[in-house]
Formats: sequence, C-alpha cells, structure tokens
Amino acid sequence: MTTVAVLADPPDHDTVFPGPVANGVLSGDEAADLYAALLGDACRAVEASGGDLLVNYRSPDNVTDEEARERVASAVAPALAAPEAARYEVQVGSSRSARVGNTVTHLLEREGVRSAAVLDPRVALCERRHVDSAAMKLRQSEVVLGPAYGGRVWYAAFTEPVDFTDAFDGPPLGTLTRRGRAAEFDVDFVETLPLVESERDLASAVAQVRARVHAGKPVGPETADAVAALGLDTDEAGDLVVGADAATDSS
Repeated sequence: MTTVAVLADPPDHDTVFPGPVANGVLSGDEAADLYAALLGDACRAVEASGGDLLVNYRSPDNVTDEEARERVASAVAPALAAPEAARYEVQVGSSRSARVGNTVTHLLEREGVRSAAVLDPRVALCERRHVDSAAMKLRQSEVVLGPAYGGRVWYAAFTEPVDFTDAFDGPPLGTLTRRGRAAEFDVDFVETLPLVESERDLASAVAQVRARVHAGKPVGPETADAVAALGLDTDEAGDLVVGADAATDSS
C-alpha cells in the first residue's frame, strides 16, 4: 500500500496561483476557491484509492502551523467520505525539493511504508485509477512518475529514496528520472495530466474539464463546480475566458 502525501498550501487569496492573480486573470478570492476545489478533489482521489492519504501541508511565514492546518482541513474535509480519518502533517524543509525529499525519506525510512508518493493538488483531472495505476507499477519499478507538460510532475512515487537535492529547482521529470537511473532503479510513468500553474495551464485544464462534463465522463466534482461557478471557459483561440455562462457545460 502506498502512502500518498498531498502537498497542500492553505488556500489563501495571496498565496495560490500567483501568476494568474498578478496578471489579473483571477482575483485572489477566485484563485483561492479554485485551489481549494482542486485540493479537495486530489484528496478525494487518494482516499478512494488503495493508498493511504496524508495531507502534507505547508505553513507560510505569516501563518502558524495550527492556522495552516485548519485552513487546509476546511478545504479538504467536504470532499472526503471520512474526513475524521484524514491524517495531517506539516511539511519540513526550506525548498520544495527539500520538503519532498524529507517527506518521502521519512515515510520510507522512519515509518517503514512499502512505497511513498507525493501528489501536487494543482493537478486538474486526477482520479483514483491514476493513483491505483501508479501503485501497480511500483510493484515492478522503484520510481513511478506522473508527467505534466513542460517537464513537470504531478505525481512522484518511490519504493527507495533518490537524491532529491535541487530536484524541483527546474523541471523535475528529467531530473528525477536521471536520479532514479543513477541509483540503478527502474523508472516508469503514469498518465500525463494537466498541472495548473500559469494562465496557459489553467486554460488547458478548463477546456478539458468542460469537455469531460459535456461528455458525461468522470471529473472531480469540486473542480467542475468551481469552473462553472467562476464562469471559466476558453474561446476559439484556446485562451481563457472568465465570467462565461456557467450553465454552458455544467447543466
């Protein structure tokens, strides 16, 4: 069984999706609502899978650990079937690379889990099948990565630690693959999914969410509701439109 650490930030208006907010694409409150929806659906997917959910939250400089936990839990709890069973732990480390490395290494070496994974909650279309697919691949491979466009990863799972030093300072997909192979580990991959950071990422994710809702295919309910409520859509050029008719795709 894989312990999956969802790397959560408090969904505050001044900390999430800084690019789209700075560009005026989303207001701070809209960004916070969207992030909370993505976070909830990511945790829902892990809870529904065969893995163990760990909500691994970060405390910004101006927020105590207790306050950060409360803000994260308030976003996660409505999406879970058993919110009281969710486990929360604060992230430790001065950089994303350090926080990921500390989490994975602690789970594997201190807690003795068979496999440990980190999941970026900004992924838009994660389902339980993706988490379960990665778990199956971990039976044969020491490293399993979930690619995202631009050489990023939305998921990274390990049965043995690799060298995480500066692994997330640039696009981590190639770095983690090379580090795994340098340790003579087998590296495998699961499905590429959209990871929302930039305005372009957001437009791509919105287009896919809208299309899946139209087609009656699975999509995270919190995310689908947020896309509709915020009126997010794309125009004929594929650019993001905010304030579109919410009923277009979600009815």
